Amino acid sequence: MVRLFKHYVPHAVLLLGAVDCVLLLAAANIGWVVRAGQIGMMPGPLVERLPQLVVFAFAMQIALVAVGAYGAASFLSLRFAAARLLVAISLGTIVLALVFFVVPALSLWRSNLLYAMITAAVLLVTVRALLGRTLGGDRFKRRVVVLGAGARAARIAALAGEPGVNFIAAGFVASGDAAPTVDRAVPRDAIGNLADHVVSLDASELVLALEERRGALPLKDLLRVRTTGVQVSDLSTFLERETGRIDLGSVNPSWLIFSDGFASGRMLSSASKRAFDIAASLFLLILMLPVLAITALAIKLESRGPALYRQRRVGLYGEPFDILKLRSMRQDAEVGGKAVWAAERDPRVTRVGRFIRKVRIDELPQCWTVLKGEMSFVGPRPERPTFVEDLEKQLPFYAERHMVKPGITGWAQINYPYGASIEDARHKLEFDLYYAKNYSPFLDLLIMLQTLRVVLWPTGAR
Repeated sequence: MVRLFKHYVPHAVLLLGAVDCVLLLAAANIGWVVRAGQIGMMPGPLVERLPQLVVFAFAMQIALVAVGAYGAASFLSLRFAAARLLVAISLGTIVLALVFFVVPALSLWRSNLLYAMITAAVLLVTVRALLGRTLGGDRFKRRVVVLGAGARAARIAALAGEPGVNFIAAGFVASGDAAPTVDRAVPRDAIGNLADHVVSLDASELVLALEERRGALPLKDLLRVRTTGVQVSDLSTFLERETGRIDLGSVNPSWLIFSDGFASGRMLSSASKRAFDIAASLFLLILMLPVLAITALAIKLESRGPALYRQRRVGLYGEPFDILKLRSMRQDAEVGGKAVWAAERDPRVTRVGRFIRKVRIDELPQCWTVLKGEMSFVGPRPERPTFVEDLEKQLPFYAERHMVKPGITGWAQINYPYGASIEDARHKLEFDLYYAKNYSPFLDLLIMLQTLRVVLWPTGAR
């Protein structure tokens, strides 16, 4: 994987993105040349139309990211990839229409745009048909050797068997494990030279997954492995990179303290984030005002009670604040004001409420909370005080998620379905900690783009 702005991106994704960029530029140019030939016009030098070609390619590639066209499933299923590509091209065209309206000088003729869209669709689907399995195959995956054969090592073995992972578990070495659980592990005593064994397996990384590290680290072996050019990683770092979350089952306070991340020098990025929050919340409140009014009317017509309601949540540094939401449940959903987890197919949710939850319309009034500065567009979802009290007792490091301003959408929201239990909260916390540790404007942009995928293909909305 390559680390871009503190976020890990697989090599296969970068390569496919680069190929797509070239193909999109080619598609835009083909559309231009074909239309010019139809009307008997000379296409002219490429440099003269380069700005239009770049704008076309950029808009389409942003749409590809937004719909999840670079996700693991796109490498495994051509049908899945083709469906996402068609949606992305449609969305890209809408974006281009807005760009052309604002900056007419960058416009493509409608016929040029049509030919470019068709060409792009054919080229992108073709390259996935030809390269999808290869890019998603073993050739572009890192080979790792795991030092350990207990429960921690077994977690890596299980992860390696999941579709779409970016590594291959080339071997396991049992080293002082009281009860080895990985059957194919080779005892350390049976290996003469660990460094030579790792190199012979063509591995590029050794992962430490020992059950007990205190006094058990084979420092001489690790030094020799490292000096051969093989990367040595602990389990927590490895899982963070491969899963995009901080694994609560392996992490400890010292790892969080001494690992990179949680940077304090964020003055410029924080200022730009706040400026974006103000501009975007104002724009959305004005743009979506008719949608809010129609939805509020539908809520009032279906059930008694106010269309909007306030709810107390826990925000930055544990300070309470009120969020504003469109009501999606019956007015008597919580008898006596006692907080209750939402359940799948919750009977308290109204018909209108079920729809607005799936498309996230119920969250729109929170733009007012963002405008006031109590929330941001991107950050961990704020929880209710009652739940926070329970979760802080049951989940380690839960209070640390409040060191980041809460948001309407976040890394957990785009990577994990709606949480409605302690176990769900645990998984979401792992993603929230990853966001807090690896925050950057690039990650914020990626989350906002990927939120569109969640809206278009809602999963787990309750």
